[in-house]
Amino acid sequence: MLYDRVADLDLRVEGYDLERHERETSSGFSRATTVVSLHGDGETGQGEDVTYDTDTHDALHESSEEFPLTGEYTLDELSKQLSEIDFFLGDEPNQPIFRNYRQWAFESAALDLALKQAETNFADQLEREYDSVRFVVSTRLEDPPTGDRVIDWLDRNPDLEFKLDPTSDWTDEVVDRLAETDAVVTLDLKGQYHGTTVDQPADPALYERVVEGFPNALVEDPELNDETRPLFEGQEERVTWDYPIRSVETIEDLPWDPEWLNIKPSRFGSVQSLLDTIEYCEDHGIRMFGGGQFELDVGREHIHAVASLFYPDSPNDVAPKAYNDPNPSDELPSSPLSPPTAPRGLEWK
Repeated sequence: MLYDRVADLDLRVEGYDLERHERETSSGFSRATTVVSLHGDGETGQGEDVTYDTDTHDALHESSEEFPLTGEYTLDELSKQLSEIDFFLGDEPNQPIFRNYRQWAFESAALDLALKQAETNFADQLEREYDSVRFVVSTRLEDPPTGDRVIDWLDRNPDLEFKLDPTSDWTDEVVDRLAETDAVVTLDLKGQYHGTTVDQPADPALYERVVEGFPNALVEDPELNDETRPLFEGQEERVTWDYPIRSVETIEDLPWDPEWLNIKPSRFGSVQSLLDTIEYCEDHGIRMFGGGQFELDVGREHIHAVASLFYPDSPNDVAPKAYNDPNPSDELPSSPLSPPTAPRGLEWK
């Protein structure tokens, strides 16, 4: 078992601190995250809370409450303790999945700290090797959509690949223009999102336009109903799932056995749930790729590390965070990303 290789790591936590980050993004919203730093034995382990609610980050920083984290543990013991802490301080987050996001920040910080205190790194502890990571650029088109944004990126770097979020105002002309580039490898229909700013209701016309217009691309998170399900008959191997995936049980609840899944570590909450799910996919021949959450700091390194160990050649939605800047520079890393030369803990740089 993968988790067994890290569960018994010893760690000592002497204290922690929180650092708030915020910046504008290429998708037109202001992103706030919180970096969690656990300290002990002269080392610091870090994780990033990617909760999509600025107010909850503010509440965390303004609170005087101290979470019970100090002590000596195994990683598994501390994980169990973290699962019992109310990191939202009595408030109910806007979405239940936010609890997993915040727990993951503390869990990944604990894993980072335990590995550093053991003077090792994630790859060595799992008896694997870091590999170069292929990445795609994730973006939404301009309003109204024309495809210019993708063309502009390709003018900078013709080797880029893309994950795009189709919307109902995509026309046949936009689809044809994008399809001609052969650069679009994943299309995220956002059909599993409800009550968020990126909701895209099930639209049979859009689904048909996308499935037929990009015959070689993966199609993510459709909403299946009497009108849309027939559009995917014979296309099931191209469908990948993201938002519902947060444990082995959620895979077993899917409408069919998947060929592909999007793995976002923060969705799983715990190190054990993440590693158990990855192991399940490997055992069942399910191909994986990594996904990001507009991380602003160490969280981006962590998803690079996981992708590097388990699905380095997949169309990973883990482009370096500079790609999410509203006005990215011309000096951006190209895919694939080279593995680190001297990694420590969960770091990947």
